[in-house]
Amino acid sequence: MKAVVLGAAGGIGQPLSLLLKANPAVTELALYDIVNSPGVAVDISHIATPAKVEGFLPPDDGLKKALTGANVVVIPAGIPRKPGMTRDDLFKINAGIVRDLATGIATTAPKAFVLVISNPVNSTVPIVAEVFKKHGVFDPKRIFGVTTLDVVRASTFVSEILGNRSLSPSVSVPVVGGHSGVTIVPLLSQSSHPLPASLDATAFDSLVNRIQFGGDEVVKAKDGAGSATLSMAYAGAEFAGKVIRAVNGEKGIVTPTFVNLASDKTGGHALQKEIGKDLDYFSAPVELGIHGLGKITPAEKALVDAALPELSANIEKGVAFVEAPKL
Repeated sequence: MKAVVLGAAGGIGQPLSLLLKANPAVTELALYDIVNSPGVAVDISHIATPAKVEGFLPPDDGLKKALTGANVVVIPAGIPRKPGMTRDDLFKINAGIVRDLATGIATTAPKAFVLVISNPVNSTVPIVAEVFKKHGVFDPKRIFGVTTLDVVRASTFVSEILGNRSLSPSVSVPVVGGHSGVTIVPLLSQSSHPLPASLDATAFDSLVNRIQFGGDEVVKAKDGAGSATLSMAYAGAEFAGKVIRAVNGEKGIVTPTFVNLASDKTGGHALQKEIGKDLDYFSAPVELGIHGLGKITPAEKALVDAALPELSANIEKGVAFVEAPKL
């Protein structure tokens, strides 16, 4: 099982690489970045787990060497969000980085499972898909937007509301839609641990807002020193671990992720009817096919409806970026 991290020397990439090295199912780990990746590789190679680790830089076909034989590719590459920076600002920089990395994957490891962390995920996942289409290797079942951090935050914040942090690993809350602001829709009515009946509407709305804008909380707290890097690395490793288990044949793994709905035409079409819009991408519970949203409350339906316009615009932006001629 060869895993590759593209952007391995960054704030997410380093802890993510560490966590993947600690995964006993990973037998080979390739780290790629524009700087420092060989040093990161040597550092974590000393950890006593099975994975052989190599680091690569752009010279001498480093990207191609890193990707050769890859089973799973995780992309945290790009710049982090800083105070005052919108996701549109982030898009202008990260879109080109993701496009170029996607080109490398499409030409070297087109059968790998691609896990996109680079923000804004609502737009970068369509970028990867459009690049793969241009190279004639697009398989919607192999490209995922990592939205696991929203799920992790929901589990943590619900356990806090319940007054028992020890519950957080077992709290499960489906989070659907997309991976930014109002496109993040926590289905709290389906929480494995119901919210207290005493929770009033104001506290409920505050909880929803905190799940949707938890990234802003981290950016503000770090005061210009970065964004949610450590929690994102944890979430990325969690999702990658689930993909690796599924690749190795384990069944019944269901988790929300931002996917092209063509990956499951039946489930995707049913979901489009459920949300009332023909979006090509949506974060939904995924196993071998796309799951519907299940029974949701009127308030959650309103959140889904509020997410759709921005989500649609995000997707179109990613598609348009690849289709636009390079300057």
